[in-house]
Amino acid sequence: MPYVEVSLPVRAERSEIYPILKEMEKYPEFMADLVSVEVVERKENSTITKWVSNVDGRIIKWTEVDLFDDANMHISYKQIDGDLKKFEGEWILTPVADGTEIKLTVDFEFGIPMIAGLLNPILKKKVRDNSLNMLTAIKERMENRA
Repeated sequence: MPYVEVSLPVRAERSEIYPILKEMEKYPEFMADLVSVEVVERKENSTITKWVSNVDGRIIKWTEVDLFDDANMHISYKQIDGDLKKFEGEWILTPVADGTEIKLTVDFEFGIPMIAGLLNPILKKKVRDNSLNMLTAIKERMENRA
């Protein structure tokens, strides 16, 4: 099962970044690969969200549950329905000297064993690129505030 972990330092405090991460429905405004994110259900410490992503012309759809640990400014997510057999991970915010390191982990499984060996390396690269694009978009949004 492919696992991807990307991180990027951002010149902003965790307390400034965390609320942006929690507003997933706004991600498509500044993340080019996302077509839409719809909040289906919002509770005090969780949401259920429907995602549509365009990866190199391929539409990938999934629904996930997002769990928010506000005290630790940590988000975990797990697909509950969608195109992949498994899709889960977390957002981790760690204070560093000049701001915050944002780390995004993605653990996924394509779900077709016979072609997984062929597709997993390609998908892993696409997920890594997409994840890094997400972090870069957040970094640019945080560091280019007026």
